Amino acid sequence: MKSPTYFIYARKSTDDEERQQLSIPAQLDELKSFAQKEGLTIIDTLIESKTAKVPGRELFNGMIERINNGESQGILAWHPDRLARNAVDAGQIVHLLDTNKLVDLKFPTFWFQNTPQGLFMLSIAFGQSKYYVDALSVNTKRGLRQKVRLGWMPAQAPRGYLNERLSKTIVKDPKEWKQIKLLFEYYSQGTHTFSDASDFLSKNNFKSSYGNNLKIDAVKSILKNPFYCGLFWYSKELHPGKHEPIISKKLYDTVQ
Repeated sequence: MKSPTYFIYARKSTDDEERQQLSIPAQLDELKSFAQKEGLTIIDTLIESKTAKVPGRELFNGMIERINNGESQGILAWHPDRLARNAVDAGQIVHLLDTNKLVDLKFPTFWFQNTPQGLFMLSIAFGQSKYYVDALSVNTKRGLRQKVRLGWMPAQAPRGYLNERLSKTIVKDPKEWKQIKLLFEYYSQGTHTFSDASDFLSKNNFKSSYGNNLKIDAVKSILKNPFYCGLFWYSKELHPGKHEPIISKKLYDTVQ
């Protein structure tokens, strides 16, 4: 029987849970060394920087199509979780093995043999990868809800505030919070337009990150954000915050 040829498939996404995975260059070094040691014939090297939590990776799907077309019969990857972290992609790999279009998988970190036992162990590895993703998602959401219960918005702070990394709280931005307060007081007079408010901020050295006057939508976003009076939206509900308000609830209501 003719020896199979292999694709090298390396993947690393920017997801937080994958930051500990080997970098792409490190994966490639290990995989090429493994291929040389095992005497594998590599026909192409595919490098993808996308999460495997959901189906739809272009290079992965292209590789599957090429295997279906008989271009290659094997895949070399660092670990099964580089190939799939969702049931759809895992199912495609297993189906190709079942139909003998894919005859071998090689991993430096995982034993695989194309036998009933090997397929069973591979299915467990894929299942563990999906469980890890699902459990992490549940734990992350639980952590966010707990943060909300403690009074802290689990998101990027708006202009006028800063996210304090060490304490994981939100504090006033000493460079901007006073201009925010002046804006609310200015607009509460009831005689100014949003365009006037943008000009007012510009005169008080409060501009966009590009150094331009704030656009009307940006001004509206500030004036309608209850965060400045000590509240915040999360999951379509308004919650009391522990951050220090810049304005009173009365002033906020006047502006609305």
